[in-house]
Amino acid sequence: MKKVILFLLFIVGFSVSYAQQGGDPAVMLQRMKERQRPELVEKARITEAEADKVIEISFESRQELRGLRELGEEDRKKKLDEVNAGLAKKFKAIPLTDEQVKSVQAYFEERRKQMQQRRNNQQ
Repeated sequence: MKKVILFLLFIVGFSVSYAQQGGDPAVMLQRMKERQRPELVEKARITEAEADKVIEISFESRQELRGLRELGEEDRKKKLDEVNAGLAKKFKAIPLTDEQVKSVQAYFEERRKQMQQRRNNQQ
């Protein structure tokens, strides 16, 4: 009986963990587009199609950065700098103007700060 209960607890814990991570990347990307597109269009003054491309690029870079926790501090910083430098190039390839790229980067920086603040408030 104890084994069954432990197994059920494991399954529930795994399910909750999987759901919190968002599960399917395609679903996560679609959810991000729905949530971020209107605000990104308004703040960065880009079209909805450009916003979708920006969100896709941002999502891909976040996926790239997932394994950084295992790296040492120096390697992590180097990889982060590489990804960030690549983001600006990819945004310009959409094509976005320099001003739009700066607006997009400011938008994501603002979102990062908001998320950090939420995490700090929850602790």
